[in-house]
Amino acid sequence: MTDARRTIGLAAAIIALAALALYLMGRTPICTCGTVKLWHGVVQSSENSQHLSDWYTFSHVIHGFAFYGLLWLAARMTGWTWPPGLMLLTALFVEAGWEVFENTDFVINRYREATISLDYYGDSVINSLADILAMVLGFFLAARLPVWALIAIVVAAELFTGIMIRDNLTLNVIMLVWPLETILDWQNSG
Repeated sequence: MTDARRTIGLAAAIIALAALALYLMGRTPICTCGTVKLWHGVVQSSENSQHLSDWYTFSHVIHGFAFYGLLWLAARMTGWTWPPGLMLLTALFVEAGWEVFENTDFVINRYREATISLDYYGDSVINSLADILAMVLGFFLAARLPVWALIAIVVAAELFTGIMIRDNLTLNVIMLVWPLETILDWQNSG
């Protein structure tokens, strides 16, 4: 078996295990509305995080940039040579782990308490899988694009989503870790 086939097989296994874990946790396979949309752009709705992509998909692409960068940096600092497949599998494992953790009652309740996501009740399984694949896309882009292009994409995506929905990856992390009333007030005023 070639390294590429082994990597693809292990990647598929990680994704399948994440899907199974989410399903066993009670996550709905698809939106309870009964449809699967390519894009759902209404944040304050029961269909947010239930379809293939939404405003938060951008943040998962950025996860891929970050994971690639951190793994590249770790390899440089330690002098180890990480095969690209191992780097991808590591990033995939972390992202899949986040998707499972993000859909625990602990994190769902934290979103409800500290962010603008008052009606958030977790992702559908298909949304979580699409989020994982968005991270893979970001990882592959990070492996191929120059650093300046990645920085430009991150800044543009963060500004764009910040303007469009008053939320983005940066604000989401701040509000989960250290909620600030001023940010919440600004988010609710839009």
